[in-house]
Formats: sequence, C-alpha cells, structure tokens
Amino acid sequence: MPKVPLFPVTVVGSWPRPNWLLDALKKRQNGKLSFEEFNEIADEAVLLALKYQEDAGVDIVSDGEQRRDNFYSFVVEKLDGVKLMPVAELLDYVEDKRAFEAILKSLDVPAYGIKTPTAVGRITKKMPLAMDEYQFLREHTTKAIKIPLPGPYLLTRTMWVKGVSDQAYPTKEELAKDVIQLLREEIMALRDAGCEYVQLDEPVLTEVVFKGDTEKTRTFMCAAMAAKGDPVGELQFAVRLMNKVVEGIEGINIGMHVCRGNWSRQEEVLLKGGYEPLMPYMLAMQLHQLVLEFATPRAGELEVFAKCPNVRELGLGVVNPRSDEIESPSFVVSKVKEALKYFDPQKIYLNPDCGFGTFAERPMNVPKVAFEKLKVMTKAAEELRKMYGNGGEDG
Repeated sequence: MPKVPLFPVTVVGSWPRPNWLLDALKKRQNGKLSFEEFNEIADEAVLLALKYQEDAGVDIVSDGEQRRDNFYSFVVEKLDGVKLMPVAELLDYVEDKRAFEAILKSLDVPAYGIKTPTAVGRITKKMPLAMDEYQFLREHTTKAIKIPLPGPYLLTRTMWVKGVSDQAYPTKEELAKDVIQLLREEIMALRDAGCEYVQLDEPVLTEVVFKGDTEKTRTFMCAAMAAKGDPVGELQFAVRLMNKVVEGIEGINIGMHVCRGNWSRQEEVLLKGGYEPLMPYMLAMQLHQLVLEFATPRAGELEVFAKCPNVRELGLGVVNPRSDEIESPSFVVSKVKEALKYFDPQKIYLNPDCGFGTFAERPMNVPKVAFEKLKVMTKAAEELRKMYGNGGEDG
C-alpha cells in the first residue's frame, strides 16, 4: 500500500464531467454506444479528473466517478434485474402525485435529471461493480486509491419500490440479502486487487433522522421510495446491513460517507442537523473511517465526538463543494485544530464535504473552482504537517 502522509488529502469521489462525456453518457443510455465504446471515451475523462487531483496534491485519489450517471445509479450497467428510472417516472408509484411534484419543485429537484436504479426482478451480477474503475486508475497512478460504492442501506432503500420490486422481492429485507452478498464480493475483490480504500456512501441515513415536519425529505432523498419505517427501526436495519457487509473483511480500509444531500446549491433546501442522533448507529458499524461533512454549518459541531474521542478515523469535511467561495487554508487549519481536540493527528483525513459532481447532469461545481478548493486543502495539510510532524503511515 502506498504510504500516505499525516493529514492525508483525499476526495469523497465525484468530479464534474466534461460536456463531451455527458453526450457520450446519453448515447450510452439510449443504446447508441456500446459499453466498450463509452468506456474508451470515459477513459479520457478519468485521466483528466486524475490530473486535477494529482496537480492539486491529493494523496488518495478517485477516478472522479466519471463512468457513472451518479454515485449509486451506475449499478444498472453492472447488474441484471435493475432498471434505471428517473424520479419523474417513479411519480406513478406515489400515492399523491400532485403533492409530490410540488415537493420536488420546492426542493429544487430535477425530476428528469436524477435517475435511480430500481429492482424489477431478481438482481444478479453481470460484471463487478467497480473493478474496471480501479484497474484503469491503478494503471495510471502511483497514489493510494479510494473506490466509492453505494452503501447497503442506500442500495436497498433506493432499489426497492412498492409496485415495481415486490414481485421479485416481497420486502426490502429480502432484497437486502442479495445486496449484502454483492457488496461483500466487490470489496474483497478490490482488496485482493490492491485497492487501499473503499468508501460506502450512506447519505440517506440523515434523511431518516432529519425528515422534518413533512414527508418531503423522506420521500425524495436519493429517490428513496421504499415503504417507510420508524427512524429507530430504519437505523438499526442500516447497522445490521453494514456490519453484515464488512464482517470479517481485513486488509482494506473501509469507510462510510454521510452527508445531508448534495443535489442543489440552495443550502436552504438541504437537510440540517448535527450528528448526535446518528452517533450511536454510526459507532455500532464496524468501520475504519467516518467521512463526514463539517464545512457547512448545517452539519453541526465537532463537539459531538467529545464523549467518544478517537473511536474511528475521521474523514473531515473542510470545504463546501456547492459554493463558489474558495475557503482559506487558515479555515481548514482551524477545522483540523478543532478536530484534534477529539482525534489523534494520525486519525484525521482531509476531504470536501461531498462530491463535486454527484449527479452527472447536475454537478455542484465547475472544475476550476473544485481544483482551487483541493489546492487549499493541500496547502493546509502542509502547514499542519509542519505543526504536528510529517510522519507517514501505511494507510
């Protein structure tokens, strides 16, 4: 495993796609390009995303999720029994369609631009979920690599839609069994191929606890249309799924990313609330690292770790991917100093709050701004290493 320095700089995963890649993606989805033809085009976009990261000084890189429609819908390409459906199409399965359309509009959700994978039959693997992404990236960098994967709760909640999925899977619990096996196989294969970091994305966890006084956030977040359960039951379900996925897997750093939504630059429509309600559940998950947003005030305070210091590695969100403002190195340093009250230096990684290009057709920023934000993180990390030493670790 490539050594990483103290306060390693990394990313959450996604990078804005160039327009020519978006054109190719649309052709691929419309059947006008083969899988191989699309990937030849996407290779160039991956190399571009990698160059931005390496030029900015990122220590643990991703492929920018350039081959993906979004961070979870891409599984449609890799699985049988799954159909890619825009949120607008899923409206047909909502009891009050008119009210739901109004909610989407108020939340700034592009109903046709955001697509979600939906189980329409028993899911079986056509090909590995992300091995091709890892292998191509490994050929072109000596840096440590992070592969983001949709988490088991996210995939289960997203793919199970009443009226569509229940003929194949009577309950989401039944679907979860196949999801767990799928993710376990993928993580172990990535480990065996030499991948250093896997990040399981579970943003829908915040939707469970911060749903507010209406159903609007529960109904939309990540297009999760599954039958509702009580928050405690849902979170306990998420813990069971995660622990079944990672049980007994060694030799690879497994983290989980949690945010409060990354589909709009309008902060007021995104979820708000500290991590307090989630802490018991996140800490019950047998993970190495928690990748959390803290650059936005909506995420609450780092003091949430006062009663459980050093419990995990912390992927500390220090820049906002949705803003044009370039944070200062001093802002990042101050965030890290605050985190150092609760974590040893060796346990703190620096990352953006979320991805810069989560949804292919609705990136949260442009490459120029994203690049500047990464450079700020690198400069802050250099200052921090001078303050606290520059010892390396094995990851």
